[in-house]
Amino acid sequence: MDFTTDEDQLAIRAAVASICDGFGPEYYQKHAEARTPTTELWQSLGTHGYIGINLPEQYGGGGAGMVELAAVCEESAARGTPLLLLLVSSAISGEVLATYGSPAQRERWLPGLASGESKMVFAITEPTAGSNTHRLSTTARREGDNWSISGEKYYISGVDEAESILVVARTSGPEEKSQLSLFVVDSDAPGLTRMPLPVSVTLPEKQFTLHFDNVIVGEDRLIGTEGDGFKQVFRGLNPERITGAAICVGIGRYALERAAAYASNRVVWDAPIGTHQGVSHALAKAKIEVELAALMTAKAAWLHDRHEPAGEASNMAKYAAAEAALAAIDAAIQTHGGNGLATEFGLIPYWGMARLLRIAPVNREMILNYVAQHSLGLPRSY
Repeated sequence: MDFTTDEDQLAIRAAVASICDGFGPEYYQKHAEARTPTTELWQSLGTHGYIGINLPEQYGGGGAGMVELAAVCEESAARGTPLLLLLVSSAISGEVLATYGSPAQRERWLPGLASGESKMVFAITEPTAGSNTHRLSTTARREGDNWSISGEKYYISGVDEAESILVVARTSGPEEKSQLSLFVVDSDAPGLTRMPLPVSVTLPEKQFTLHFDNVIVGEDRLIGTEGDGFKQVFRGLNPERITGAAICVGIGRYALERAAAYASNRVVWDAPIGTHQGVSHALAKAKIEVELAALMTAKAAWLHDRHEPAGEASNMAKYAAAEAALAAIDAAIQTHGGNGLATEFGLIPYWGMARLLRIAPVNREMILNYVAQHSLGLPRSY
């Protein structure tokens, strides 16, 4: 890895920061409290070329890579405006389509994703499968020249904002548990019912349960080769982990900036509270952890862009960044005292986002399982 200053990346970060500052954390917090999408911010970033910065230039993207998309994710979060759907629309769906989609499929969907005019969310999670992708029960069966999709998906983010959904379905019998395929389904397709899934976390993005009841799609909606879905999914999972880590790093930066400013100006017993080590050491420790997580996130993105094995680094980055973000936001809340819970100071929505990203897109326990087995060579535990 090259640690010298990259002028292009600095320019990307400065531009993204400028756009996000035009909206500000108050904009994000208002939408988080109301559970309404941050559409204007998304469109502004898309218009300036940052939503699809990782997508091919011939389809309207920036022609860059995961390093640049991670920078967009981190910098937008660091300005107090994190965008959860960058993980699914740009990182997963965009990467999968760009890699496995036919020329016609890329021409059909990538330009809208690149410009931010449309979104494609990702549907893999099911109520009874949990993290076990081999146990997915949603099926896609051939009916003449079409496919019929039936089943249920759970905790699917942003369906109300998306024009289409990248759906993982089984296209073989239960005895062939790894035989999965990917399909693009319109979010308003007949037979598809979406039900809001209430969550107490304050986020602009809503969660949904999806019911597929004989949803008919054409052969042109099958991505790549039938049965290759398992491989295709994993092409999108590393980018999802990397961008999730980048958002967490950004949240950590934002929380520490707010906390440091408060600790420098809040005077109790004739001195700023930041002069007390009980306050300053917690913030300093969180700062170190955020910076370490940023390094691992950069490594994972660097490896991914060079088509080198990035699974270990991506999982480690996601783990480290989620832990660091939570430590940073917790230290920031503690620094603010009672004001840490006040709506006026707006810290709680970022705690919710960081806490969500500690669970999803893969929980910390499954990451520890991965590292134990693949990095340390220990026996598989699940």
